[in-house]
Amino acid sequence: MLPSEMPILSLGPIRLRPFREADAEAVMSVAADPLIPLITSVPVSGHHADALDFIKRQHERLSSGAGYSFAIADAVGDQAAGQIGLWLHDYRHGRAGIGYWLTPQYRGRGYASAALCALTRWAWTLPGIARLELYVEPWNESSWRTAERAGFQREGLLRSWQPVAHERRDMYMYSLLATDVPA
Repeated sequence: MLPSEMPILSLGPIRLRPFREADAEAVMSVAADPLIPLITSVPVSGHHADALDFIKRQHERLSSGAGYSFAIADAVGDQAAGQIGLWLHDYRHGRAGIGYWLTPQYRGRGYASAALCALTRWAWTLPGIARLELYVEPWNESSWRTAERAGFQREGLLRSWQPVAHERRDMYMYSLLATDVPA
């Protein structure tokens, strides 16, 4: 049985925790990002009320069975730096997906790698998960390097895999298997 409460996970410079209303500023700060609102449910409006609606939806992910949506927070000041999720759409097949984003001021500081490592370590404690997957556009080198630093292996290029902004985009597929992780 999967946990019905969000854990708090820490590793290096980050803490993964449930979103709070105070995190609305972080959500609003990526509304104008050229990619994040296109591939996530972050609102493009940049309005505070829409950011609060986003946060509410993140809380509903667990109760709906969609997965676990964590705020990536700075371990020292607990300020939201981004989001990472473990998505359970293929859980019955032993697979879970991962997606993540960071606000601009926290990029390039090891937060994404730490968040991905913390989430994957915790994911392996969940019953029934044998494979973790994530998808990255080929041009997004910082994101695929993050995946590789966390031990994910590139399996190949999925051509025309996902619609992004009314256009089908190629994606690299990355995976990490339970058998890839040293005991």
